[in-house]
Amino acid sequence: MAFTDVSAPGSSALVKDTTTKDFGVDVVQESRNQPVLVDFWAPWCGPCTQLGPIIEKAVREAGGKVKLVKMNTDEHPTIAGQLGIKSLPSVIAFVNGQPVDGFVGAQPESQIKAFIDKLTKPLDQASLNQFLDEADQLLAAGDLPGAAELFGGVLAQSPNDVRAMAGLIRVQLQAGDLEGAKNLLASIPPDKANDPALAAIRAQIELADNAPDESEIAAFEAALAKNANDHQARHDLAAALAAAGRKEEAVDHLLTIIRKDRNWNEDGARKQLVQLFEAWGPTDEWTVSGRRRLSSILFS
Repeated sequence: MAFTDVSAPGSSALVKDTTTKDFGVDVVQESRNQPVLVDFWAPWCGPCTQLGPIIEKAVREAGGKVKLVKMNTDEHPTIAGQLGIKSLPSVIAFVNGQPVDGFVGAQPESQIKAFIDKLTKPLDQASLNQFLDEADQLLAAGDLPGAAELFGGVLAQSPNDVRAMAGLIRVQLQAGDLEGAKNLLASIPPDKANDPALAAIRAQIELADNAPDESEIAAFEAALAKNANDHQARHDLAAALAAAGRKEEAVDHLLTIIRKDRNWNEDGARKQLVQLFEAWGPTDEWTVSGRRRLSSILFS
């Protein structure tokens, strides 16, 4: 179901109703073009009937900066349940396929216009960088919803900001949603796909994709127990441990190979270690300590 032609009599391209079936097209896909506000309402809800005309008027007066999708939760309760909505009316703003902001309850027109302005008002690059720094801090602290909101807010202002795109993908990875992370990465425009900010993301996804089970780790450990100089077994064990999140052990094994034979497999152990550092990021404790220990081996 597409938005109707704004020129059609009695219709508006900016406001429409949706269903559970059409939510992906009407909201998720459409929000990649501009922010989409989703008004979750019900016929029995008095504040909903108060909010409806006010938010529709504000969206139309915004002149295409945002679109409004209305969802009757009596007829279509699934999406509201998935988003954890417990009070009506609730309005959620979607940007680049992700919920980034919202409010609950009937609001005066002035506050709704301020909400729309916050989503659409251009910010200078210094302000955007400040938001991105804060989002990175929230992500490091494990506040995934807060980080996602800020990354999404930056994308509302600057849809092609690669750092914000990468941030949302890291949120998905930290949440354990590997498929979601892959889908977000695949949606990045081709002219941005080779940006250095995405290199670590690809390395993280590759690690997660190759995550082993305990039996594989045990098999590598058994091979190494038979022959401590089996560098291939040690290399494979390190990769498996890294994919399982056992960073310290992975670094130890790769450094052991480098210490014993720097040239093994055409510098394969060092290359694998550098790939891990890239995936973990420059401020990760095991990246920092691993680089220090690697330097002491290479330059001793």
